[in-house]
Amino acid sequence: MEAKAHAKFIRISPRKVKIVCDLIRGQDTNMAKAILKQTPNASAAVLLKLLNSAVANAENNHDMDPDNLFVSATYANPGPILKRIRPVSKGRAHRINKRTSHITVVLEEKV
Repeated sequence: MEAKAHAKFIRISPRKVKIVCDLIRGQDTNMAKAILKQTPNASAAVLLKLLNSAVANAENNHDMDPDNLFVSATYANPGPILKRIRPVSKGRAHRINKRTSHITVVLEEKV
């Protein structure tokens, strides 16, 4: 049995979120929370909130023991890109892509 939590349309680039996702993949939930609290990235705060939500889903929806959970999978997929322009010289404009992410955390119970 697995418990999931999703966060969609997060205004952080998926490339930056994947770095933090790699830190907690395979860890038990207590260790993952400790890692995320000490990681100085903006995405660490979002992932910590998402991890807490996944633990609550496991406990309330699937009757899992929160002490036996570990992060079996975590990944960040690209969401829609907000396209903005920046005026530059000679009346031209350069495009600025403001990227978004869809983040998923999957927890499983140790056997």
